[in-house]
Amino acid sequence: MINPKKSLGQNFLIDKNVIKKIVSIVDIKNKNIIEIGPGTGNLTNEIVNCEPKKLILIEKDTNLVKFLKEKYKAKKNIKIINDDILKIKLDDEINKNTIVFGNLPYNISTQILIKFVKLKFWPPKFNKLIFMFQKEVAERILAKYNTSKYGRLKIISNWRLKVSDSFQVSKNCFFPKPKVDSAVLFFEPITNKHYKIRDINNLEKVTQVFFSKKRKMINKAFLQLFGNTSNLLNKLNLNLSLRPSQIKEDHYYKITEFYEKYKK
Repeated sequence: MINPKKSLGQNFLIDKNVIKKIVSIVDIKNKNIIEIGPGTGNLTNEIVNCEPKKLILIEKDTNLVKFLKEKYKAKKNIKIINDDILKIKLDDEINKNTIVFGNLPYNISTQILIKFVKLKFWPPKFNKLIFMFQKEVAERILAKYNTSKYGRLKIISNWRLKVSDSFQVSKNCFFPKPKVDSAVLFFEPITNKHYKIRDINNLEKVTQVFFSKKRKMINKAFLQLFGNTSNLLNKLNLNLSLRPSQIKEDHYYKITEFYEKYKK
């Protein structure tokens, strides 16, 4: 019996109907698959049944790795990596047209998502991400501008990823049962052809400066980034009396594009 570790945010998905729903939305047969945090292999079993070409399991918990290696020792197409997903060089592990699954630990789910967004080579080698998030995090990823949930996570993830599908999952579908519901989001990589941002870290900085004072007008944030540049303000067509949540994602990409050109 494997006891879930609270320190690693382990909540194992046990509902077979939800597992089948997750796997059935994509064609896995003869595809390269990565699963992050397979746990005891409940989702893994369903993936294996769909006959992938290659399956890489990334699991931090050493005890679970031993369990998984024994469980799948007869499967020659399964590779198990005992490491922290946040420390792995993903470009080295992702093959062309890979599908990535993950029942992500709540405490690091946004960090994992942003790690994929910040991959060095883009377009990436993966063509789908299928991630389970805490419901509140999923709402922030799906948020529309000028709403309370809209913020940096939406803007940064939306730069390179499009949500193609989503559905909610009850907390009763997990062991141990978490305090909140979850949601599965299906992402596809995109390339923004309207704005050219050389370094996504600059998008992170711009949004951090703006949203550090989420309820304040953006005039001081703009001054911090660009200095007193009225000419630039006209080029950006930006109203400095707005709040950060009142600015659409595309405008943040434009601001970042200008920041890379004109930062003080």
